[in-house]
Amino acid sequence: MPYLITCILTVAIFYIVKSLSLNPGLGNMVGSSYLNETMFLGSCVIGIFAFIFLFYINSFLMKRRKKEFGVFNILGMEKRHVSRVLAWESVYVTVISLALGLGLGIALDKTMYLVINKVMGGESPLGFFLSLEAMRATCVLFAVIFLLVGLRAIGQIRVADPIALLRAGNEGEREPRTKWFLALAGLLALAAGYYIALTVKNPIASLVLFFVAVILVIIGTYLLFTAGSIALLKSLRKNKRYYYRTKHFVSVSGMIYRMKQNAVGLANICVLSTMVLVMVSSTTSLMVGMEDIIRERYPMDIMVYFTPNGTAGNAPGVETVRELQEELGMRRKGETAYAYLAFSTMRDGDGFAVRKEYALDLLGAISNLFFVTLSDYNASMGEERTLEEGEILLYANRDDFDSPTLRLMDREYRVKEKLDSFVGNGIEAANIASTYFIVVPDSDTLQKIYEKQKELLDLYANEITQVYGFDTDADREEQAAFCSALRERLSQGGISARVENRDSERTTFIGLYGGLFFIGVFLGTLFVMATVLIIYYKQISEGYDDKERYEIMQKVGMSREEVRASIHSQVLTVFFLPLIVAGVHVAAAFPIISKLLELLNMLNNSLYVACTVVCFLVFAVMYVLVYGLTAKTYYRIVSR
Repeated sequence: MPYLITCILTVAIFYIVKSLSLNPGLGNMVGSSYLNETMFLGSCVIGIFAFIFLFYINSFLMKRRKKEFGVFNILGMEKRHVSRVLAWESVYVTVISLALGLGLGIALDKTMYLVINKVMGGESPLGFFLSLEAMRATCVLFAVIFLLVGLRAIGQIRVADPIALLRAGNEGEREPRTKWFLALAGLLALAAGYYIALTVKNPIASLVLFFVAVILVIIGTYLLFTAGSIALLKSLRKNKRYYYRTKHFVSVSGMIYRMKQNAVGLANICVLSTMVLVMVSSTTSLMVGMEDIIRERYPMDIMVYFTPNGTAGNAPGVETVRELQEELGMRRKGETAYAYLAFSTMRDGDGFAVRKEYALDLLGAISNLFFVTLSDYNASMGEERTLEEGEILLYANRDDFDSPTLRLMDREYRVKEKLDSFVGNGIEAANIASTYFIVVPDSDTLQKIYEKQKELLDLYANEITQVYGFDTDADREEQAAFCSALRERLSQGGISARVENRDSERTTFIGLYGGLFFIGVFLGTLFVMATVLIIYYKQISEGYDDKERYEIMQKVGMSREEVRASIHSQVLTVFFLPLIVAGVHVAAAFPIISKLLELLNMLNNSLYVACTVVCFLVFAVMYVLVYGLTAKTYYRIVSR
């Protein structure tokens, strides 16, 4: 029954996500293009996971039923008869799972659509959408999965010996040897993954190294659970004060012999738990912190980025914007106007090298330098700072800069002060590389830097760009009308510029981050279900394996209380290990995940920490509840 329920829920979840990706109503929501793509990718991930997960769960069932099939053979049934039984069972499971799964998916599909629509700020439409294409894709995918699962089960029966099947449930395992080489390899892989995650500083490098770190951690987790757990149990056995107690003696001695198989299950639980925590916490922090992200990317309500027009900026363009404000009665609450020069460099300690090409192994050193004059900075920030020749003010948006001097293009500048904030620039905020914002004394200094980088970069050199932005209390429609009129006025005047409106662009962020959030929740739910079922089947499988051993123990004088104490000791020793290791994995992954979130302009690390802590506590409570359920089920099996 749990296996059938699992199949039904997996079918329902896949159908819901697939149907949402095809729902024409998403096209009317804000950020519809990103939302559709995210839902489509989510359906692909769920389909791949369903294939692996259902195969894994079915292996537990086959292990328990081998003895049953052996009895059928002894009683006269041929292998072809048993294969026929399995074939019909697969047909029944397929039909029931698809019928009930699609029914549940169709029933919940509208609910999920309304929830997404509510979060996206849309209106709740009437009507009901039924996707025949989603139903067809679901039927084809799961028919193939159940067909392959059934063929695998039949293949196992066809090649197995009847006596071996009969003894399958009673075969013991030899005591596994402590594989120090694998344990050491796992420790080194885990250490390497942690080192990458903890030491990465540049967001670009984190994007490249993240998957390397994930693979190393997964390999290290499996090796340590497989080899390290055996070493741990054997060390507990050597501890006579711990081992020679009734509740510890039985559980430790039994787990040593079966740890080779159990370790894989424990590693699966650990990896799935880590995936749930990372996925849900990161997507939740993006959704909750979306307004801060939007303000980082669009620092003012309306921003105008003029095409470079020399060192004097683009004064006519700024005047055109101000004239249109007066004509249309657009109210200003604050404004900023400045010219800046930005170009990419390679950071080397306190220096920055300017070059045309970058080696792949130096991606982590790529940084942007952003220059403005002191007069523009003071006017935009409302301050009255001063600088001497050779002095600069510096602000770093991602990586710190602690050196008292900065070297650039054969010249050294003294950092007079490190700033806590800087003039807003959405273009640089969207850049995935770390940016160092630098205030230079005057336009002559800016011009010299421009000419030097022009000499070094030639055709790849950047120009000095003019920016103008302002806040307003006008509503969304008025802002949109002003931006439209401004684009037309600038075009008529032969002025090329990029006009951005925060309220208009908010829809893109809602579509992208809202889609990521819902996919994170869906996949998190699926992975939680997988974790619970792996725990459940693992405990049930162990319960049947231990039943006869505990019966012998009770016959020689072991009380029920001692059996329960032994079960409690066994579960506490190993059961919570995946949760603890998953917590360590998430903590170690924090630096590299935070850098990846910076690529999406998520700079509020405290929010990410809070979301991670809350997700871990909720997951831990669920884990404890599963522990209570499975421990009781395990006890009922072994004490019958």
